[in-house]
Amino acid sequence: MGRQRPSVTRRSREDIRSRYLKDLDRHHAGLQLQGSSDGIPEAWFLGPKAENEELFRQLIADAILAHSDARRSYHPEDPLHITPEIKRSRAYRDAVASLRAHSRDLFKTLTQSAPVYSMRSQGHMLWDQVLPAFVGYFAAMLYNQNNVAAEASPVTTRLEIEVGNDLCRMLGYRIPTAGRPNPNAVTAWGHITCDGSVANIEALWAARNAKLFAVALRAALRESPELAAARGVEVKLLNGRRARLAELDTWVALNLPIDEVVRLPQVIDDKYSIPVDTTTAVLQAYTVQNVGLIDFYRRFMADVPYAPVSMATTTRHYSWPKAGALLGLGQNNVLGVHVDLQGRMQIPHLVDQLNQCLQRHIPVIAVVAVIGSTEESSVDPLTEILAVRESFRQQGLDFAVHCDAAWGGYFNAMMRRGDVPADDEEVPTFPMSRYVRSQYRAMRLADSITVDPHKAGYVPYPAGALCYRNSGMRDLVSLKAPVVFHSQSEPTVGIYGIEGSKPGAAAAAVYLAHKVIRPDRSGYGRILGQCMWTSKRMYSRLVTLEDPRFKLVVFQMLPAERENRSAQEIQAQRDYIRKHFVNTNNAKLEDLLKKDAQARRLFMEIGSDQVILAFSCNFVDRFGKLNTSVDQMNALNNRIFELCSVTTPRPDLNKLELILTSSSFDPHAYGQPFVDHYTNRLGASPVPGVPISFLISTTMDPWTTDTSKGDFLETVETALRNAVHRAIDEIPHAAKRAGKTKGARK
Repeated sequence: MGRQRPSVTRRSREDIRSRYLKDLDRHHAGLQLQGSSDGIPEAWFLGPKAENEELFRQLIADAILAHSDARRSYHPEDPLHITPEIKRSRAYRDAVASLRAHSRDLFKTLTQSAPVYSMRSQGHMLWDQVLPAFVGYFAAMLYNQNNVAAEASPVTTRLEIEVGNDLCRMLGYRIPTAGRPNPNAVTAWGHITCDGSVANIEALWAARNAKLFAVALRAALRESPELAAARGVEVKLLNGRRARLAELDTWVALNLPIDEVVRLPQVIDDKYSIPVDTTTAVLQAYTVQNVGLIDFYRRFMADVPYAPVSMATTTRHYSWPKAGALLGLGQNNVLGVHVDLQGRMQIPHLVDQLNQCLQRHIPVIAVVAVIGSTEESSVDPLTEILAVRESFRQQGLDFAVHCDAAWGGYFNAMMRRGDVPADDEEVPTFPMSRYVRSQYRAMRLADSITVDPHKAGYVPYPAGALCYRNSGMRDLVSLKAPVVFHSQSEPTVGIYGIEGSKPGAAAAAVYLAHKVIRPDRSGYGRILGQCMWTSKRMYSRLVTLEDPRFKLVVFQMLPAERENRSAQEIQAQRDYIRKHFVNTNNAKLEDLLKKDAQARRLFMEIGSDQVILAFSCNFVDRFGKLNTSVDQMNALNNRIFELCSVTTPRPDLNKLELILTSSSFDPHAYGQPFVDHYTNRLGASPVPGVPISFLISTTMDPWTTDTSKGDFLETVETALRNAVHRAIDEIPHAAKRAGKTKGARK
């Protein structure tokens, strides 16, 4: 069969795209995100006390001036409407007075918001936002661009493309740096979403469509006259052999490598001269995207008795069961994998579940590795998950691996080289543990990654993101016919993903943040490295805190506890931490860690995988005995949370000494052995099925350990101690049982 000529429509579209991209490259050549950061983090934030207010005012004023000039410069011959005469009118002046009055009211009301910018704010994954993100968002907001289509956002669409590429590079994915990309090479692609939940749902959507795509194409090859010439198209199987797709059984077609699946339309174009547009049009009658799950199963998967499943830890984010429900897979088919005592996925349980799927021919869409859980900051063993996948591939079972790094993704900036200025830093940086670093190095092998700039990227809401290792996966969630682009740049991002209208301001915020603060050791890696240092010093205080009225237990165990050392060895490690990591300043501690390899190893291994610490308190009765009632202990921790949170607007914010958040270890999610172990550490008696409340401290302020008044963590500790004492006094049974002697750090 002779090669079919591409349709005029397709050729015209490619010509338009080519001209568009050349125009973008010509007009926006300076937009590329590259190089290292300049200066120090103190210039990148407004500051806990608005220390950079004047700089912020100037930048916002500059943005307003630039926008106003743009309005005046566009067809300057056009007439005015708001004339001096109108401004002098009574109606105009009344309207302005109303605007000013109501604005002042709003400004005053907003001062009752949670002071997330404060050093006392230790709760959610939210702190001060970086100045370039504020300015980028504000400046682009004035133009109100909609990134759903390039014609509504010619600049901010390009910014989103640049940001997507930069996020991919930050996470370890391959993005061509220069020249004409190889159309046959696997190239990554990323885009902005409103948040991590939407990114997670899209990731499962793409993985589901990829899992079922070959089955749909197999049916189309068998039935469609338009694809008859391609019935001999071959695919590479998991065992390395090649076979005709049209002749495969359903189970084998469900377990083809993703890279092999997403390139099939282009392979058919290249080898059989059937344009991608034609294949796409034919597939409208076959893909699950078009015919729906019920019809798809009935027509093409009658020989597969079970519905597909996905797997994530039982502590997964709520967006995963939500994704299962929205995609018609069912929440119950997002299977939970148990976690260990550090909150990380238990690989043996994952293997057991996968073995059951293999034996019963249950398709597995994806396994989710959490790279930083939002309550414990735990990082799943991604290297082992990938090794497990490779093992099951040898047995004929394949699945996508997705990294939910909504919280943890930006921490990879700590591992990317960057030119850090030679100036001495008041607050040192510190790396993640060896285990965690090894998981981050493996992220480049995952098929997709969620990352939230509005978390550890310090960017205003809404700014999530999804990055694909293979850009071909995005075509599987496009509701327009995918076209093969021979460039890493594209005229639109709006046809991909879940959202329709999306603010160009979000892309501009992330763009300017990345332009000023590079996602490497010179920028975000520097900020987060300082946060790691601060978190470890905070952990050192919590794990050594002693008070005659209560016991505090940190979920993240000491290395000696994890190694099941004796009580004496555990106490010796705690004493060492108190002496060398708490009762000192940054300079002395940094000097110790440089000289003493053993101290450095210990400091590296303490704390959480990132910067979230979970802990609970239990009170001591007047006889010096720890309370054994789980209910009373939960009441205590719940009251501490109430004293350390802002759940409604409050004009008396200065009475709030500390901000924390809270959650609970539910046996249904974490497993009864996990909850029992934690309860026993607190000295209470476990009760089957009863959750244990805990408090959460998140360290996103890089400077808390070195302020103009010294180490502010001492103030944080005092505020926490005061809150615990007050909670003990206010809990009815606890107040009767506990003494009221004043505690002090030993």
